[in-house]
Amino acid sequence: MEGSKLKAARLLEQMSAHLATDAGKEIANKVGFVYQLNISPKKMGVDEEIFVVDLKKGAVSTGKYEGTPDASFTFTDDDFLAIASGKLNPQMAFIRGKLKIKGSISAAQKFTPDIFPKPAKL
Repeated sequence: MEGSKLKAARLLEQMSAHLATDAGKEIANKVGFVYQLNISPKKMGVDEEIFVVDLKKGAVSTGKYEGTPDASFTFTDDDFLAIASGKLNPQMAFIRGKLKIKGSISAAQKFTPDIFPKPAKL
């Protein structure tokens, strides 16, 4: 995640550390899905960086997932942060075209702000 210009990378670094805690392990056990995040700086699909949030193993990594993730999301950096912080409802983001989803809808529905650590300051 180092070298990334995305604001989302900082949140995902915090999430990686959070997943190592007891609270993070509890979230991983409760959700148990693998999410691939395709995040673009400004326009969806342009210069995107790919991150994997593996809530089966409790890890966050960069690059495509080896195999098939339970759900893949495509969004811009700002929209991802709005969803992760709870300022933008994931369902509304999808309806408005700010979020694209591939894969399991039931897995996608568990992708909520609750799985992210509450940052003191971004």
